[in-house]
Amino acid sequence: MTHVRCVAQGEDELGEGPAWSAAEGRIYWFDIQGKRLNWLAPADGLRGGYDLPVRGSVATPCAQGGLILVTEAGLGRFDPQTGKLTIEAPMDLGPGFRTNDGKIDVAGRLWWSSMDDDGGKRLGKLFRTDPDGITHVILDDVHIANTVSCSPKGEAYYFADSVKRTLWQFPMSAGGDLGSRTVFASTEGEPGAPDGSAVDAEGYLWNAQWGAWRIVRYAPDGRIDQIIPMPVGQPSSCAFGGPRLETLFVTSARENLSPADLEAQPLAGSLFAFEPGVLGLALPDFSGKLSP
Repeated sequence: MTHVRCVAQGEDELGEGPAWSAAEGRIYWFDIQGKRLNWLAPADGLRGGYDLPVRGSVATPCAQGGLILVTEAGLGRFDPQTGKLTIEAPMDLGPGFRTNDGKIDVAGRLWWSSMDDDGGKRLGKLFRTDPDGITHVILDDVHIANTVSCSPKGEAYYFADSVKRTLWQFPMSAGGDLGSRTVFASTEGEPGAPDGSAVDAEGYLWNAQWGAWRIVRYAPDGRIDQIIPMPVGQPSSCAFGGPRLETLFVTSARENLSPADLEAQPLAGSLFAFEPGVLGLALPDFSGKLSP
């Protein structure tokens, strides 16, 4: 039986955006609403964090050092040594909008999303920032964008709208263009909604399911392969990390939980980890530039 353990106890209102930095041996993740970027070094258990001037939700290691952060103010470079965030590509997402899920793909393109902070009532967007620094709007009909992950060979792209409780699969061209979507999996009629995901080296998709107390591993054909129970009801996203990408790290949230809920799940808002028995898909650092 898979052993899920708490590796960083916390009280993240909205934990999100886990990302592994191989150069630093750290897993980074956000508390979006708390305007904080957290980190843990699993090898020695050291942990820390940075208060951010704006809400961020996506981090990816940068080939030039440090991190690229996606925030409600735009895309910027973050120096973990100084804690300084420099916004190099300002973005106007619109009043009441913030960023949500995002991830780099195997070709080095950075995908990220915007959403209405009022539960996704107004439509948000899915963006793609290419290594040349140009950002493109890919989808503009989504409420709460999540998963944003590609297959190991980059020929397929996975995307979820949590409001619609649906995971889609798109064919993807070498240039990052998406074809017509097909339903990959759905949680309609079930207690939870698909949230953030990570793809393993075998091409299976690990999906955190908000409200369902579980992580689900989907086969490339959409079949449920494994269900991993979680000790919290709102697992929010996941990412592979560790020296060989042998560990799956899972963020969680306390958002909208009542006192009774928190009593039943006191570790809500913490970071968890387990060894799934398969290695994660290695993702490149962002090696491009950021354009205003």
